[in-house]
Amino acid sequence: MNTWNYTEESDFILIGLTDSKEIQLVLAVLFLLIYLVTVLGNTGMMLIIRLDAQLHTPMYFFLTHLSFLDLSYSTVITPKTFKNLFTSIKNISFMGCFTQLYFFVLFGGAECFLLSSMAYDRYVAICNPLHYPVVMSRRRCHALLISSYLMGAIDSSINMLCLSRMILCSSHVINHFFCDTPAILALSCSDTYVIEMIIIIVSGSTLMVSLLTISMSYASILSSILKISSTSGKRKAFSTCASHLLAVTIFYSTMIFTYLKPKRSYSLGKDQVASVFYTIVIPMLNPLIYSLRNKEVKNAVSRVINKRQSSR
Repeated sequence: MNTWNYTEESDFILIGLTDSKEIQLVLAVLFLLIYLVTVLGNTGMMLIIRLDAQLHTPMYFFLTHLSFLDLSYSTVITPKTFKNLFTSIKNISFMGCFTQLYFFVLFGGAECFLLSSMAYDRYVAICNPLHYPVVMSRRRCHALLISSYLMGAIDSSINMLCLSRMILCSSHVINHFFCDTPAILALSCSDTYVIEMIIIIVSGSTLMVSLLTISMSYASILSSILKISSTSGKRKAFSTCASHLLAVTIFYSTMIFTYLKPKRSYSLGKDQVASVFYTIVIPMLNPLIYSLRNKEVKNAVSRVINKRQSSR
C-alpha cells in the first residue's frame, strides 16, 4: 500500500468510457466537436458582452464569468479525455491527476455560488427594481464574484486535504475518464467513511447553500410575478429568468446525482454518463441557452456586427 506522497509509481491509468476502439473514435470526434463549440460559444459570449456597452450590467457581468468558468472546467477535463480516447495512452501523472481534480472542484464550486449570485441579481431586478442600481452596485458585484471563487477554492482545498489522508492500494487504475473524487476514493484500501462524510458535508453544503439561495430568490420572484396584472409584464419577467433557471436545473440535477452519495453507491456506467453531461455537455449548452433564449444578446450581436461593418 502507498500513501498520497508515494513517488515511485507516479502514474494513474484512466480506464475511460469504453474498451471498443470504434466507439472510442466516435466519442473522440464527438467530444472534439463539443469542445470546439464550447470554446467558440463561451469566448463569443464574453466578447459580445465586452464589446456591447448596453450589456455592461450586473446580469451580464456575472454571465461573462459564468462563460469563463464553463470554458475553464471544460478545458481541465475535455482535452485530456480526447487524448485518451484518440490514442492508446491512458495514463495521467500523479500530480497531473490531483491538479486536474483540484481545479475541477474549484471551478465547479465557484460556479455553484456564481449561479446563486445570478439568482440574487434577478431577485433584486424583479422584486426591488427601484433599488436595483444601488443594491447591485459595482462593489457588490465584485464582492459576490470574489466570494464565489473563494468558496470554490476552500471547497477544493478541503477536498484535497481529505484525499491526502487516504491510503491507496497498489492498483492505480481509475475507473473513470478523468480524476474525480468518487473514483479516487474507490482506490482506497483503508476505511474512508470519515473522509467520505467530510467531503459529502463540504460538497453538500456548497450545493445546498447555493441551491437554497436560488430557491428562495425564485420563490420571491414567482410571488412578485404573480402580482403583475398584465400578461405581457408577466411574460417579460419570466423571460428574464427562464435561461438562468434552465441552466440551474441541468447543472444541479447532475451534480447532486453524482456527489451526494457514499462511495459504495458509485456506479461506473451511471456516474460516467452524468459526468460527461456536466463536464463536457453543459459548458457547451450554457452559452446556447443564454444566447438563443435572450433577445438582448441577439440584439447585441447585431449591433456589434453592424458597428464592425460601418467602421469598415
